[in-house]
Amino acid sequence: MARDTKIKSRPVTVIKFMPKPNVVLTTDIRELERVGQGKVRDIYKIDRDYLLIVTTDRISAFDVIMSDGIPFKGQVLTAISTFWFRLIRDITGSHFVSSDFAEICRLTDKKTADILKKYESQLVGRSMLVKSAKVFPVECIVRGYLAGSGWKDYSKTGSVSGVKLPARLKESDRLPQTIFTPSTKATSGHDENISFEQMANIISEPAAKELRDRSIKVYEAAHKYALTKGIIICDTKFEWGTVNNEIILVDEALTPDSSRFWPADSYAPGKGQPSFDKQFLRDYLESINWNKTPPPPKLPEEIINKTSAKYAEAYKKITGNTI
Repeated sequence: MARDTKIKSRPVTVIKFMPKPNVVLTTDIRELERVGQGKVRDIYKIDRDYLLIVTTDRISAFDVIMSDGIPFKGQVLTAISTFWFRLIRDITGSHFVSSDFAEICRLTDKKTADILKKYESQLVGRSMLVKSAKVFPVECIVRGYLAGSGWKDYSKTGSVSGVKLPARLKESDRLPQTIFTPSTKATSGHDENISFEQMANIISEPAAKELRDRSIKVYEAAHKYALTKGIIICDTKFEWGTVNNEIILVDEALTPDSSRFWPADSYAPGKGQPSFDKQFLRDYLESINWNKTPPPPKLPEEIINKTSAKYAEAYKKITGNTI
């Protein structure tokens, strides 16, 4: 299923960051209806067709939300998603409309704009106006390398989520072919890995094939682009939905929360790789033998700051911009 899909170079829009690390753990825009709250994002209804997604500085690990926020995290995730949504728009449509706060206010009616301006300190740099979509109830995970839970599964079974792989592969090896390993989409607790056949039973076989093919196509194009910036995208997770029966990419796109980013210049199969994503936090939590159930442990300031720096470094490498 390998493809040689090119991403066209586009001017990069610099996202406006708040000048100080104003850590936002939750939002409460009381004048708007909050229609969803995930591990990281708060979602508000703008009108029948549009939503406002606010990416907080919450961070989760092993599906548990930490009690400490990560400075700049929400702004970095919004900026990186914005970058990718714009860059891949020739490959697939998405729900993205704008992440520029002033433009969002211009695009909404005066009453809504006045409400948003009231909460400007919480919203600038971390808000995204998007089309309201009917979301498929599955996570579309694409793997180009053998790492994380995929490596653990392979070590035991020789397969990853039921996908049989060649023998004698090492940890972090580039896979002979990009693989697709879907999972359920849990609103709380743990997602569950499922087979492609199970996915097809949930959303229909034609839809499953379409999401698989689109996910692999976007991943392979993004992987090729990221290599030119010194980053290996090991794996990533996509979510898809429909607007007027058109399939589009929703949620976030190729961020350090949804992807595993490795520095290309130090890549060495046979062991775990250093990363620009929250794997750093996961490694710390593993080291203290936390049982991976609530309540989460208090994070040391050093871990918080290093995690923030890794998110900022990923943003810089991918976009060429700094916070």
